[in-house]
Amino acid sequence: MALSHFDCIVVGAGIQGSFAAYHLAKSNKQVLLLEQFVLPHSRGSSHGQTRIIRKAYEQEFYTRMMEESYQLWEQLEKEANVQLYRRTGLLVMGQEEGPDFQMYKKTLLQNGVPTEILDPVQFAQRFPSVKRISGDGALIDKTAGVLFADRALRAVQAVFQRLGGVIRDGEKVLDIRPGSLVTVTTGRGTYSAKSLVITAGPWTNTMLSLTGLQLPLQVRRINVCYWREKVPGTYGISSQFPCFIGVKSHGAKHDIYGLPSNEYPGLMKICYHSGSKTDADQRDIQTSREDIDILSRYVSRCFPGLVSTPAIVESCLYTVTPDSHFVLDRHPSHCNIVIGAGFSGHGFKFGPVVGKTLCELSLNKTPSHDLSPFQIQRFQPQVKSSL
Repeated sequence: MALSHFDCIVVGAGIQGSFAAYHLAKSNKQVLLLEQFVLPHSRGSSHGQTRIIRKAYEQEFYTRMMEESYQLWEQLEKEANVQLYRRTGLLVMGQEEGPDFQMYKKTLLQNGVPTEILDPVQFAQRFPSVKRISGDGALIDKTAGVLFADRALRAVQAVFQRLGGVIRDGEKVLDIRPGSLVTVTTGRGTYSAKSLVITAGPWTNTMLSLTGLQLPLQVRRINVCYWREKVPGTYGISSQFPCFIGVKSHGAKHDIYGLPSNEYPGLMKICYHSGSKTDADQRDIQTSREDIDILSRYVSRCFPGLVSTPAIVESCLYTVTPDSHFVLDRHPSHCNIVIGAGFSGHGFKFGPVVGKTLCELSLNKTPSHDLSPFQIQRFQPQVKSSL
């Protein structure tokens, strides 16, 4: 007979939930990881071959968290015996005297992150295939690079199972009953556990509604665009071209970011860090091309070696909080329900340290990091009476 009682149940097998389950299993807990879709899938926020990993942030608390996250990624590489990270550096460009660019610079330097600041002459010599916007400053986070995302998700799930963890995919959660033992009902069975971790990405509020809670989370559809190199290899990972962030560049309201060509040979990934509002189950309905138009203008101006019309457009979902900071907290009415949500399009690289934090909260341990920026109370959430 299949086991129906666990020490902890984790709902959502994206990168955050998979790492939470992994850390709980490392703490010798019996853990069930539930996923509504058949694995692997591309319906949420953790699919795709590559993500940027970086310490360059405007906020120091993220830079400090990334210090441990790098260590934990390295640990997983050893455990899974697979390369998950390739250092390329991260080129940060933005209005030199603007507050956003200055915050990146200040945070990197104050935290001792290996950083190179480029003047216009150095920039032109280093990156002849990038056209610098007048008035922009440029710096390089030398620790940054590319995470191999699909490979990383498979690796953490494989180690979790090796530690005795149970993954059940294709099981949509239909009901959650809080209590000293939390009961979770899916389309295939009913399970109970001492604690529950909800890491359901765009479906977080659907899950939380079963516990009487709603958070101000907004789901956005992101166009993941790939741009053809006019001369193959110009912007390739094999030619040591870096990842980049254009900080609110060229009049854009949001950052533009890119990764060197890798998953599609001869195509560089460049995306706008925002998108149109959507429903998680209606994501394939294209409602706007405004972001693609912004990107086309940017590529035409700054990357003359790329064709300024995207060759491939895929999609991803962001689940965004009002301040773009994560939710890492216990449920306000049920202390044995832990929530990891609202990663706002920049959470993948934090997977190992977020998973560790959710594990600590689930086991009533003192968190390794200051979680005050991530508390639910900052939103004045809507909480219904206990079910």
